[in-house]
Amino acid sequence: MDNTTPPQYYHFNQKPVRRAEFIMPPNTLKAKVGSGGLSDEILGKAQSLLENNAVDFMPLADMYLNTLIRGIDAAKDMNVDALSADDNEGLISGMLYPAMQLKANGGMFRYQMVTKIADRLIQFLEVIAKPDLDALEIVMAFQATIRAVVLGRITGDGGKHGQELMRALDQACERYFERYPSTREDLDHDYVNSL
Repeated sequence: MDNTTPPQYYHFNQKPVRRAEFIMPPNTLKAKVGSGGLSDEILGKAQSLLENNAVDFMPLADMYLNTLIRGIDAAKDMNVDALSADDNEGLISGMLYPAMQLKANGGMFRYQMVTKIADRLIQFLEVIAKPDLDALEIVMAFQATIRAVVLGRITGDGGKHGQELMRALDQACERYFERYPSTREDLDHDYVNSL
């Protein structure tokens, strides 16, 4: 492990090739209410609204899952070995964005399992050098798993079956990096087993 990257930033024993960029949006709510904070009464009402949210997550999830499929299809249609690094980055970004949206929105709709799966997908996409066909198969497995969780309306962490799904996805990623050792860095940190 090199000394420039902290161990928590290694994904699947890999040093990230890219970072999912976090863009701080303008805080319009803070602009409206000021910086003095909110009263406990208002916070309680907001918490109650979130807990009793009856909005269906499925249409939103379906939109992002379809965007993810379009990103996968775009990468499948390319000869990634002949593309420049920038072109490969663009293809990966086309999959990274919907994964980030699924991660962000899953928990808000009580689909913590979607958030966990999407987080692992993001970590995988952050370390692959290019979206080759084997990497795309793994991304499709993540997409299919998230779709199954949403269609099955599996809220919460998924329990024992959720852990088994996560373990299977992690193992698929590990097999990918074992098959392509040229992308594997010699790292001491075992990300998968450190969870």
